[in-house]
Formats: sequence, structure tokens, C-alpha cells
Amino acid sequence: MTQASTGQAGKAPELALTASRGLVEWMARERVSLAFTTYQVGKLFMVGVQPDGKLSVFERTFNRCMGMHVDDAAQTVWMTSLYQLWRMENYVPLGAATSDGFDRLYVPTVGYTTGDIDIHDLHCRADGTPVFCATLFNCLATVDAERSFVPLWKPPFISALVAEDRCHLNGMAFDPVAKAPAYVTMVSRSDVSDGWRDHREGGGLIMDVRTNEVVAEGLSMPHSPRVHPEWPDRVWLLNAGTGFLGYVKTSGSDRSFHEVAFCPGFLRGMSFVGKKALVGLSASRENRTFSGLPLDKNLSDRAAEARCAIHVVDLETGTTEHWLRVEGIVKELYDVVALRNVMRPKLLGFKTDEIRRTLRVDGEGMSETL
Repeated sequence: MTQASTGQAGKAPELALTASRGLVEWMARERVSLAFTTYQVGKLFMVGVQPDGKLSVFERTFNRCMGMHVDDAAQTVWMTSLYQLWRMENYVPLGAATSDGFDRLYVPTVGYTTGDIDIHDLHCRADGTPVFCATLFNCLATVDAERSFVPLWKPPFISALVAEDRCHLNGMAFDPVAKAPAYVTMVSRSDVSDGWRDHREGGGLIMDVRTNEVVAEGLSMPHSPRVHPEWPDRVWLLNAGTGFLGYVKTSGSDRSFHEVAFCPGFLRGMSFVGKKALVGLSASRENRTFSGLPLDKNLSDRAAEARCAIHVVDLETGTTEHWLRVEGIVKELYDVVALRNVMRPKLLGFKTDEIRRTLRVDGEGMSETL
């Protein structure tokens, strides 16, 4: 079991990460690092493996950071925050490392100011442009150099594009081949301001944004829909109000939610590594929105308490093979992504002077005249 903590000596740690016995070995074998966000404390964490086999933990502060996207080469990371969308680029050449041993150094290079539109999930199209869930406006949207955002699609039952968070459109799945939006999750069909809160237990649904077809209904606060290349006829998702990871078939007459694994927490954030899923768990919240759900009974039936963690779940067996417990000040996670072929990532924020002194200039072929 591997542990890492931050905090002053003699005091309870502000953050404590505890890994299951096999997690670090699995990360090293798969050559994968983890990145996750918590809007509760406004932190982006990157967790890798040090040469001595211990966890490498790096964090930076971004106000209300939530959705993330990472490209296949793990060179670019996108992340949403309170009123901005950030693109971060790796400054370390492939196969090299920084002087302190990191093989990725992500630097915020491009920022879009969207305003506080409550962006949740985020992915990128084939041309590299981001598409995100503008949850406050009940739509999918993209960025623009002259506008706060450009709406791309909204559910047909939403009668107006207004800042009222009517259905809580929170999750988006991309087609892994076309690299374009395919499915979305929302908490309800409500078409009134904040109406989704009245339908948390069974009002959730999945829609196909290409056809406006309802793929599945009767879900409880669904989050993080994803399409796995191995199973193109399924939408994997987290039925957060129940605590189950599972899938819905997108072909045939069976459109029920197939439960694959129960994870003890409110589930948000999912990424694939082979046929394993990285799943984000949050501890129970004490406000009305996240209480009184089937999750409470499912935890009680298993004599379990909700935890803040990342679980590595085998999608074929439903077994949790590894886990990373997040304890201390952090109680909630939003998104989890896998950084493939990355052993020890680092990132820069805006709170220290380091970002002023970190430069990347490719000067080959520069002309002496403009």
C-alpha cells in the first residue's frame, strides 16, 4: 500500500492519497498516469510514478475546475474552470525529461473566457476544437474568438436558449472513430428553471445528438457517458444516483441499464485504459440535491460509506482491481482522465513565478526580417 500526503508536520494532512497494493505496479506496467479535478477545492491533480516506485503527486489551483480532455499522445490537456476554458501544452520533448525528472510539463497556453456557464464534460473534435456541455444553457457548445460561446445543439424539448439549467445536461460521449459528439446525459426532461432537481431519482436519460433519439430513460443522475472502441454498440455511463457503472445498448430493443459494478460513492468521471475503466467516486454530500437517492440504500445494504476515490474497474468482470483513496480536505471529484505513455506529469498554474520563467521557443528557420 502506497501513501502520499501534504500538510504541516504534526497536523492532520490537508490531503492524503492511499493506493491499493497493486495500483502503482499497474500504472508502471501500463505506462499510464492519472489526472483528476475537484471543483470543491478548485484543484487539478496529476498522479504518476516516481523512479523509486512511489506515487508522484502534483497539483495546481484552478477555480471550479471540472471537465477534462486529453489527446491520444497526451501532449494537450483541456480543462474547464469557473468562467474560462484552458488549453495546456506539454513543453517536454517526447522521450526527454525535465531536470527534476518529469516526462510531461503542461503549461496553460490558451484560455477562452466563456463566462460562468457551468461547463461540465469536455471533448475535442477531429480538428482539435473543443465541444463542451454548457450546462447552464442546456446545450452543447464550442468556443469562439469573438463570443462567449457558440451553441451547437440542444435537446428538442428545451424551448429556449436561456441561462436556467432546466434539464442539467452534464455528460457527453464522443464517437471514437468520427471524433464528434454522439450521446449526452441529462438529469431530466424538464423545461423550467432548475426543474431537474425534482426528477433526480428516475428522470435521467441518454439522447443521441445526431438523431435526437432517446436511447434510455429512467436513470438516476447519469454522468460521464463514454463509447469504448471495443463495444461500439454500447454507451457506458455512471448511474450516479445508484452508485453503479454500467452500459446501455444502442442497437436492438433492449435499452435497459445493465449494471456492471457498484462503486461506493457518487460517481462522476470515467476514462478507459484497455478494458479497464477509471471511475471517480465522491463522498456523500449533505445537501438536498445529493441526498435521498437510491445510492443511500445501496451503501447501507453493503455496510459501506461513500468514499472519495478513483477505482480501476474491469469492464468484463465488474471487479475493482485497484484503487486510489483521496482523503483529507478533498471530498468530491468531477472528472478523471488517463495520461497514456506518461510516467510522471507536472503542470504549471498561476500562483507562482515559475510560469513567468518557463518558455518554449522553436527558433529553427526563423528569418532575420519580418
